[in-house]
Formats: sequence, structure tokens, C-alpha cells
Amino acid sequence: MARPAARRRANLEEQNLRRMQMLAKVFPIKLKDGNQAAAEAIVQEFGPKGPGTEEGTLSFRVYRDPAKPDYLLFVEHFADQAAYDAHTGSSAYKELIAGRFADLIVEFVEIDHELLVSL
Repeated sequence: MARPAARRRANLEEQNLRRMQMLAKVFPIKLKDGNQAAAEAIVQEFGPKGPGTEEGTLSFRVYRDPAKPDYLLFVEHFADQAAYDAHTGSSAYKELIAGRFADLIVEFVEIDHELLVSL
């Protein structure tokens, strides 16, 4: 029988391994001038309808930079590529992000990241 400390350590190692295997996406997004409020409203509507209902979406965070108008930074974590594909294939994504939100952007970059350290 494993001792409690050894069991906790094994659970932490398993959790860290799962985190390291997840897919991390980062999207810096330049918005068309004057569209910050409209873009934020769409993202706030999208959160509970899309990522908030998706089993494989582990986290969905959108940041604004108070010193940089008309800019958002999306940071998203998915269980795997299939979860990301389901996310971008959802009806909420198609309507709100690929639809209304896409009309408000100048440019975005999709950056994949691999987890190095997680505490």
C-alpha cells in the first residue's frame, strides 16, 4: 500500500504530465481602431457559450492592455489538438469569433506553446 506522501507525489506528477501534454495557444490580436469595446463585448458573450461548455477547453483567458488601445491577447489551453478542433468547429465559435469578431481585427498571430514549468 502506497504511503500518503508517495500517493500525493504520484498524483502531482500525473497532473504535471497532463499539463505538459496540453495544447497552449496564444493570439496577440490588433483590432481596427475604435473597436475595443465591441470586441470585448463579443468575447464576453463567447466565453460562456463556447469555451465555458467545452470539455476539452482547459482555460480560456483574454487580456486587454490598458496602455495599448484596440488590442487583445488570447491565452487558451486545450486537452489536445482534437479539443482545439472541436473548439474552433463549434457553432458559437463560427458565429461569434470567425464571424462577428473577425470583422473587427486588423491582424492576429497564432502561436503554439509547449509548457516548460508549471507550479
